[in-house]
Amino acid sequence: MKGTHEWDGRSLGARTVTYDETRPILYALAVGAGASDLDLVFEERLRVLPTFGLTLAQWAPDVLGSAGAFDVRTAVHGTQRLRVLKPLPRSGAVEMSARVTDVWDKGSAAVFDVAVESEYFEATWSLFAPGGGGFGGGRGPSSRRRPEADPDGAVTVPTAPDQAALYRLLGDRHHLHIDPEAAKAAGMPRPIMHGLCTLAAVTLPLAESLGAHPADLAELEGRFAAPVFPGDALQVSTWRDGAGADGGVLFEAAVDGTTVISGGRARFGAAG
Repeated sequence: MKGTHEWDGRSLGARTVTYDETRPILYALAVGAGASDLDLVFEERLRVLPTFGLTLAQWAPDVLGSAGAFDVRTAVHGTQRLRVLKPLPRSGAVEMSARVTDVWDKGSAAVFDVAVESEYFEATWSLFAPGGGGFGGGRGPSSRRRPEADPDGAVTVPTAPDQAALYRLLGDRHHLHIDPEAAKAAGMPRPIMHGLCTLAAVTLPLAESLGAHPADLAELEGRFAAPVFPGDALQVSTWRDGAGADGGVLFEAAVDGTTVISGGRARFGAAG
């Protein structure tokens, strides 16, 4: 019989987060929207990017880490998934509940899947915790592999030198993203981008390449394979995923030949 981790299935509680329209506008700017993207940055026309919901739900993986499930100094964000159920309001309150849905045994490490549910979205963080494995549990599903076919397309995603400094105002204040000394202590030459900022930034040019609107994102998934530094330019390779005329696309992002996001998938269309 497979071993079961003590945190498997554990509730992380519920939380209601309120915001006004300033916050989704700040978010859009932080993930690469420009002043001319009026329906993302002008309150009179505002459509909220679905990935904004991930900033509202960040409390859940933080709760798990602070509760001692793993060493927060060494754990890293492995994979992110998002399923959009309906558009987020311009302002208001979002009620969420969270739980640990699975803990996978990778031998030398454990992977904690933290799911957050609301009426607007379902999101899952996979957190890679070195030293937490060896409890006899299942290894979990394999990551999506890069398609063997040549890419169907490519887009470039620029990042700004001050992008991480801006994005951290949305709630993730980890010093790794702003303080050079904290970055060095973590083995990085300088502060790094937030993975969720990078992943969201990719969705804007992906949507444009497909003739879709980024606010029509319905599903998103990506694995964080290597750090991205503010100012890096991402080269994103894309493949249509064969799911029909629903805007689905597979993608992989690289910086100077090093893969930084693998197993990516995005779908634009009707939520739900």
